[in-house]
Amino acid sequence: QVLLAESGGGLVQAGGSLRLSCAASGGAFSRRAMGWFRQAPGKEREFVSAISWNGQSTIFEDSVKGRSTISRDNAKNTVYLQMNSLKPEDTAVYYCAASDRGATADWRDYVYWGQGTQVTVSS
Repeated sequence: QVLLAESGGGLVQAGGSLRLSCAASGGAFSRRAMGWFRQAPGKEREFVSAISWNGQSTIFEDSVKGRSTISRDNAKNTVYLQMNSLKPEDTAVYYCAASDRGATADWRDYVYWGQGTQVTVSS
């Protein structure tokens, strides 16, 4: 089993930046692709970004592409999501998740989830 703990969320003004972290324990983190998802109030959970087990492949949702970076440090069992030029519509709870099927945008491929970290972007 993989336990995931997100951190780094908070309140930021539009145009600002945040780096989210997700620390993992157990479950062979270094062999799993990892993803970030988010859920805004009243909306469905949506894919943000994912990274392969070795960090060589990354994918992004269109609205964050070009202003976000995903990375991982397997020695520290941690995955990061750097978000720049934040917009009010980025406001959501952000979740990291561990995949059972590679770096995909489909939440059904992710078998372990963290508790989430709140990101609020003020206009």
